[in-house]
Amino acid sequence: MSSPVKSWQRPEILLFLMAFAVPLSFAAWQALLNNFAIERAAFTGKEMGMLQSLREVPGFLAFGVVFLLLVLREQHLAIISLLLLGLGTVLTGFFPSVVGLSLTTVLMSLGFHYYETMQTSLAQQWIEKGRAAEIFGRLIAVGSFSAIIVFVLIWLGTHLFTIDYRWLYLGFGGLTISIASAAWVLFPQFPQHSVQNKHMVLRRRYWLYYALVFMSGARRQIFMVFAGFLMVEKFGFSVSNIAMLFMVNASLNVLFARKIGRLIARYGERNALLLEYVGLFLVFVGYAWVEVAWVGAALYILDHLFFALAISLKTYFQKIAAPEDIASTAGVSFTINHIAAVCLPVVFGLIWLTSPSLVFYIGALMALISFSLSLLIPRYPEQGRETSLSC
Repeated sequence: MSSPVKSWQRPEILLFLMAFAVPLSFAAWQALLNNFAIERAAFTGKEMGMLQSLREVPGFLAFGVVFLLLVLREQHLAIISLLLLGLGTVLTGFFPSVVGLSLTTVLMSLGFHYYETMQTSLAQQWIEKGRAAEIFGRLIAVGSFSAIIVFVLIWLGTHLFTIDYRWLYLGFGGLTISIASAAWVLFPQFPQHSVQNKHMVLRRRYWLYYALVFMSGARRQIFMVFAGFLMVEKFGFSVSNIAMLFMVNASLNVLFARKIGRLIARYGERNALLLEYVGLFLVFVGYAWVEVAWVGAALYILDHLFFALAISLKTYFQKIAAPEDIASTAGVSFTINHIAAVCLPVVFGLIWLTSPSLVFYIGALMALISFSLSLLIPRYPEQGRETSLSC
């Protein structure tokens, strides 16, 4: 006989536990990467752009989860992905070269992107629509709290104790592996309310969602790759400086992500996305002009805060989607999101060599395009009412 389910063995708790585990590896990998690559592997913008494009290849291949779901349940696949994320992080510090970083980055990224795909799918299936925006906000807050712990430890480890990169990567990746193992053992297999399609789903009525996801992938690269690189290359931020900057970002998410989720539920996805893209336009123009380090840091913090508004894309799709399409579309949308992510870092890395400002001006143009697309979201989206054109 199976043991009785305990009060804490609930889908929400598992989602929160996994959300806590991810930044232990990914936030550490991200916070250390620019300095590690520049100091130990002599990276320039060109190599960094190539590495970041390579990092996004597993995201581009996220549609592959559809085929993995033929042999694995979503919950198990999410935990296995966490294990790969931790393992890739553990190995990163031991291979300070272009080839070594490329291989460990692909392994880490495979785990990260497949986990993110499964988290989105599971949350949309397990959480009712009325609470989805708030729960997504809480997931961001939990992940950000975990990231704060990472950044504090990195600051202490590099600023006070001068711990080598390899031991930092080893420690944080090992924690993710430990939590993923515990999640596998401690939680039962939770039921899914709808049988998910086990094939790729592309539906014409989701076209606006696909377009917004594509533009979101392009925008994310400018923040993930070049905004951070600007802080290190132009303003000479150290590892401890970057860790402090990331810690401020994570602290703001802990304070505001859940509230942002509630505001999205109250005012709607359309208004939230319009606000996000106006803000991003101003931030990207600011990056192009900035000459003072503290102003650049302020823009970086503001840029990151806008990420919480991206919850709107998830709740928008949850409202317009057929329940059986959620898992398949989660994989397909990650692939669409990463079409731009695979190509742009290399292209922008080459542009960066001659004009860093031009990279950010292009980002501002992308924000305007996203703003225009967001105008087509209905005030009350639902199946059959996916865009204002279909109202």
